[in-house]
Amino acid sequence: MSNTESTICALASSIGKGGIGVVRVSGPLSQSIAKKMLGFVPKPRYAHYGSFFDQDTIEVDQGIALFFPGPNSFTGEDVLEFQGHGGISVMRSLLESAIALGAQAAEPGEFSKRAFLNGKMDLVQAEAVADIIDASSEQASRSALRSLTGVFSKQVNALTRSIIDLRIFVEATIDFSDEEIDFLQSEQVKEKVQAIKAEIEQILHSATQGAILREGLNVAIAGKPNAGKSSLLNALTRRSSAIVTDIAGTTRDVLRETIHIDGMPLNIIDTAGLHESEDVVEKEGIKRARDAIANADVVLMVYDAQDQAPDFSLLPEDIKYKNLLIIKNKIDLTNETIGKTKVNRKIQLSICAKDVQGIDLLRQELSDIAGFDSSAEGVVLARKRHIIALEESLVSIDNALMQLDGGAIELMAEDLRHSSQSMASITGEFSSDDLLGEIFSSFCIGK
Repeated sequence: MSNTESTICALASSIGKGGIGVVRVSGPLSQSIAKKMLGFVPKPRYAHYGSFFDQDTIEVDQGIALFFPGPNSFTGEDVLEFQGHGGISVMRSLLESAIALGAQAAEPGEFSKRAFLNGKMDLVQAEAVADIIDASSEQASRSALRSLTGVFSKQVNALTRSIIDLRIFVEATIDFSDEEIDFLQSEQVKEKVQAIKAEIEQILHSATQGAILREGLNVAIAGKPNAGKSSLLNALTRRSSAIVTDIAGTTRDVLRETIHIDGMPLNIIDTAGLHESEDVVEKEGIKRARDAIANADVVLMVYDAQDQAPDFSLLPEDIKYKNLLIIKNKIDLTNETIGKTKVNRKIQLSICAKDVQGIDLLRQELSDIAGFDSSAEGVVLARKRHIIALEESLVSIDNALMQLDGGAIELMAEDLRHSSQSMASITGEFSSDDLLGEIFSSFCIGK
């Protein structure tokens, strides 16, 4: 159970005006707060229509009240909900009344954190609550729902159990080395480890697809002034997101837009033209451009087809470690055709952003770089920490195979232990308090 005896409250609906607003209360004081603000404790899991009162028994609203006694609630504690009119003043009054009666304002993600601590859901499912709220596409929403319903957790738990069972066998061999236990000499054990490795790789592929679906790809558009970067942004977003003129240096700040390619989100970042400038505003814009390029997953180096080649010296030094696409723009001025070639081992696409020619070719190339498979089934919305944990588990399994081949049974057992711990950290069976704090701090207040 949760190690706290406090009662928390928060607005569980969107901030601002709305037809309906929801205030949620969770903790041991829920029933006493209900008696004061409703005049009675609602029958469990029934919708009661009536008046809402403040701590001084002054009526502030009318609406529906719901009560869910623990442990049969979202948090595993007594939970009370006020569903009233979504006015800012009304919601504030209800929150202030609950606080005056002993509740305290909830921290971000505290309701979901209590649900996790009280065993109502595992860490993956708790994260999926936030992911469903943040989902920017139908595919992302469905993938998050698969995580929430436990699909991802069941896969991880089954695999963790397989690793632990194998580790038990290995340690039994160590403990009873005088007995005639020679299973480690057989191919069966190696086959078991290889089967576990294959399962981790399969889950890792699905999780990687889910991470792309959740976080998207950051794509920075870079190049000299007047190379057509803003026209490219407009062509990709299919609307006039950026101002386009023949005057060099029109874009002086970083513009961000999100598009979707077969359900995969791409965060397109238009940057100021890269060049030497003494103008204070331009210099700040160029600095921000370089920062955006440095943090991007993919950089589109745009240059005018009338120039002989792109000027790579404008880009940061570490650009060689990034995915770089060369965009030869304005081919209408040189009477060239849309196409794909290679320049210095980098892919170059010849396009005309102004006339939206070659954009489909670019969209496909970005999809290929991301490695996103829109037809993949069973994709779950994963986070970077899931990917890291799966990769660490896979490394440990590879090490276990190596130790098995070398006959180092004790080291193999240790590698299997590390592998199972990495897997268990995904669902929260093996997680530090620091990790939990970091995860739930990114949630919205009412969750």
